[in-house]
Amino acid sequence: MDNYKQRRLQPIAFQAVQFRDTFWQPRIELVREQTIPFEYLQCKETGRIDALRLDWEPGQEPTPHIFWESDLAKWLEAASYSLATHPDADLDALLDQVIALLAAAQQPDGYLNVYFTVVEPGRRWTDLRDAHELYCAGHLIEAGVAHFEVTGKRTLLAVVQRYADYIATVFGPEPGQKRGYCGHEEIELALVRLYRTTGDQKYLRLSQYFIDERGQPPLYFEQEATERGTPGFFGETLPERAEQLAMFRQYNQSHQPVREQREVVGHAVRAMYLYCAMADLALELHDPSLVQACERLWQHLTTKRMYLTGGIGPSSANEGFTTDYDLPNETAYAETCAAVGLVFWAHRMLHLDCDGRYADVLEQTLYNGVLSGISLDGKKFFYVNPLASTGQTHRQEWFGCACCPPNIARLLSSLGQYMYSQGDAEVAVHLYATSEARLQVGAHTLMMRQQTQYPWDGAIRLDLELASPARFALKLRIPGWCTRPVLRVNGVVVEVASCLEKGYARIERTWQNGDSVELHLPMPVTRIYAHPAVVADTGCVALQRGPLVYCVESADNPVPLNQLQLPVDQPLHPEFKPDILNGVVMLQGSACVPDLTDWNDCLYRTRKLRMQETRLTAIPYFAWDNRQPGAMRVWIRELSI
Repeated sequence: MDNYKQRRLQPIAFQAVQFRDTFWQPRIELVREQTIPFEYLQCKETGRIDALRLDWEPGQEPTPHIFWESDLAKWLEAASYSLATHPDADLDALLDQVIALLAAAQQPDGYLNVYFTVVEPGRRWTDLRDAHELYCAGHLIEAGVAHFEVTGKRTLLAVVQRYADYIATVFGPEPGQKRGYCGHEEIELALVRLYRTTGDQKYLRLSQYFIDERGQPPLYFEQEATERGTPGFFGETLPERAEQLAMFRQYNQSHQPVREQREVVGHAVRAMYLYCAMADLALELHDPSLVQACERLWQHLTTKRMYLTGGIGPSSANEGFTTDYDLPNETAYAETCAAVGLVFWAHRMLHLDCDGRYADVLEQTLYNGVLSGISLDGKKFFYVNPLASTGQTHRQEWFGCACCPPNIARLLSSLGQYMYSQGDAEVAVHLYATSEARLQVGAHTLMMRQQTQYPWDGAIRLDLELASPARFALKLRIPGWCTRPVLRVNGVVVEVASCLEKGYARIERTWQNGDSVELHLPMPVTRIYAHPAVVADTGCVALQRGPLVYCVESADNPVPLNQLQLPVDQPLHPEFKPDILNGVVMLQGSACVPDLTDWNDCLYRTRKLRMQETRLTAIPYFAWDNRQPGAMRVWIRELSI
């Protein structure tokens, strides 16, 4: 990678993008109008907010939990982002109320954690592996940065700075400091955000310490357990037997120093947050060894341990990774938070190197593995995202561990930042949606207007508005799924192959006010095949059109989905259905199912199975389980004739 030493491209501020489309704008409005108020009520009703009053006493229910602050912090972050694009005096006042409670709950030394203040007040920092203290601190820091950047108020920022300052006195390599780090990564990336906002190098150094110390011998978590003499918070869930130490080390990515890690292992969300911080530090510190580690881990994840939907982490046992090519469908865990984390990491990798492979995964995960996590009414959520269901898997309103709902809300509320990047001499377009964006290219302000029906249609038009002519490079991502793009500048065809650079069509010229660019990305229905080592998908095919992965659902296919077989030469036709699932492109065609008419009272026989034709309808994976309950499958058996 040749450009990590200087930040050539920076992500655009999310509030600089105004969505005008029929796909993302309604979803962002839904999060603002339904999801954010709903999540606040859930936090209120479950005791997460009132716990900040610190009036809990033993025997009272509910007992504050170790990670309640993280749920509330992500809600604060999402609500802050919402204020940036849609000012709301009532929401602003509600944020002030919650922030006042947080400030009042902060201890004189800066510490801020309800559980270890009122439930186990004498056990601060004694269970870093399991107890999530630094994880919660990280989410509070992210919320403080977001609230300040949106509102200009320093109320929450002051609280989290004071907390971070205290943490910096507790942890580090100096005498008297703890040589520990968090079992659930998050504070590392949050500290980089705090550094970028405040300019205080102390926060960057602390993030670097946490990253550099992780996995160094002697392993801190094992020393900590010996000193504590009692099981960790999750000791009963994950029994602490000597033979399981290796599993524990991989579970929280402390098995090796981060620069030596070659495979994605352990808890998927923890891994994503760790890799985000590694990428952030690689950029800030000009550290090629961190860049190389990130690239190595990215390659391993995306070629051996990622679902077609961008979901990651197949196992419920560790909420994470198992072995290469172990990608079961019905039992897939694929936590929504892990998909959100992959979007975060892909975005950071994209700013280490503007390479389309990172943006491809960002888009793939966003449209499929993330978007499936929230219902079409914005009030129900998947924690896990299987790729097949017998009809028993459904979204829920809330969870005891409610990390996923506010994580989706904060991502969708700040979606604009993933659309573009800008630099002194370049503008990169990563995602496509009808929108208006204000970009800064060197000394020039540029208005970019997109018009498209993406992801349903691949015709895209960009119109540029400039006060004066400016020379810069416009980079348009050519998605990896598109094989025959057509590009025109002011109506003149530009040969994409001649200007393709790491997955982007790069057009450098002196741009004039009123210039237009047209990009056509043909969207045929594509059949996807899994690596032969993915046993769960042997003999099966998945369907994709544009960035969207499709599935079959019982609501449209009144036959046993496991019996469907799609002939190898059977064409499928896209058709937009405005009245179904809030308007989606469905795929229509024919498939085959076994003819069961002569199988009465017969379990086995010698005659070959006969097949009969049936209709097949597929919908985008993100939209499944929004109608009547029923079965679902992404991977369909393929029939060779």
